[in-house]
Amino acid sequence: MPTPVETGGRFTFADWEESPVGAADAVPRLAHAHVTNAFTGGIEAPGTACDYTIAYIGENLGSYSGMELVTGGLDGRKGSFVLEERGTFDAGGTVCRFEVVAGSGTGDLAGLTGSGGFTYRHGDTSVEYRFTYDLGLGSDG
Repeated sequence: MPTPVETGGRFTFADWEESPVGAADAVPRLAHAHVTNAFTGGIEAPGTACDYTIAYIGENLGSYSGMELVTGGLDGRKGSFVLEERGTFDAGGTVCRFEVVAGSGTGDLAGLTGSGGFTYRHGDTSVEYRFTYDLGLGSDG
């Protein structure tokens, strides 16, 4: 039986593009955001594609969900996978949990399962993440 692997590292974010969905000044309100992340450490991905739907329930308060396409490598194995993300935020920062979308792993990452998360504090230029995963190598390798 495979043993889950724990890894981690840091990521930076760039190109945050947010646009309102519906009324831009209402509360609650919705927004859509596209962001590019660059991961180092266990996950090596120079530029991910990430889209969020954000629900604001106050000026700097709410929750979000999104999908992130990660292309690059994981602890030296090459491929891509999709993370489903859910988080909350307030004036101090963001807490997020993510999980690999079942069946999304490609290349050396086929069969990947796992989950992790991060905590971002406003003003940080990079964010520490943690990720626990299993490649299910018992069945195909």
